[in-house]
Amino acid sequence: MKVVVVSAGLSSPSSTRLLADRLAAATVAQVDATAEVEVEVVELRDLATEIAQHFVTGFPPARLAAALDAVAAADGLIAVTPVFAASYSGLFKSFFDVIDKDALTGKPVLAAATGGTARHSLVTEHAMRPLFTYLRAVVLPTAVYAASEDWGEEGLAQRIARAGRELARFMAADASGAGTASGAGAGTASVPASGSAPVSGPDVDTTAAIAPRSLHGAITSVDPDGGFEVTPFAERLAALRPSD
Repeated sequence: MKVVVVSAGLSSPSSTRLLADRLAAATVAQVDATAEVEVEVVELRDLATEIAQHFVTGFPPARLAAALDAVAAADGLIAVTPVFAASYSGLFKSFFDVIDKDALTGKPVLAAATGGTARHSLVTEHAMRPLFTYLRAVVLPTAVYAASEDWGEEGLAQRIARAGRELARFMAADASGAGTASGAGAGTASVPASGSAPVSGPDVDTTAAIAPRSLHGAITSVDPDGGFEVTPFAERLAALRPSD
């Protein structure tokens, strides 16, 4: 299996790259010991000039083309951005603006962000999740946001571990071709976001046995033992219509 990490940090070293590395390590730690895992890191700050050239010429230079190919070939993607003006950075968005429109279809994506204050913690939900949903990726339920005060705190470590476990299980389910949802077929999944805030109580894993490429409905209930129920979108819409 191949995990590609896209880091949009601008400094060296950067907290964005640090979070990306910790998420990659957490994912690899959860992969079955018999499976080989390759991790490739794409540092967008090293590709900034190439991305701009692609915009004006329509052709990616060699290094950028290699990075785009790596993302398209990944079994799982970890995408991490710093927060600029209450959203993802322009460099982060520019990279995903030039990626092939089908490159992320059905691909599990772990979204994460860093910022100077906890007030931007919902950036993963109001900015990153819609972006990757538009690209038809499967955005993991757990997104991770790290403010300056979060580093060294137990809550951040728990969220990183949970997100890594989710990505590893989505990739494993995809590799095995698992899928038991009724009405399954080609398409993208609609998975409720659990947010990036610390989780109180037992750490319930919501991703076991979920096939990320085969859902035509919304997950309406999840069994901690691994089962899940999917309600078709047509049925949910019918329930919302007023009765005669």
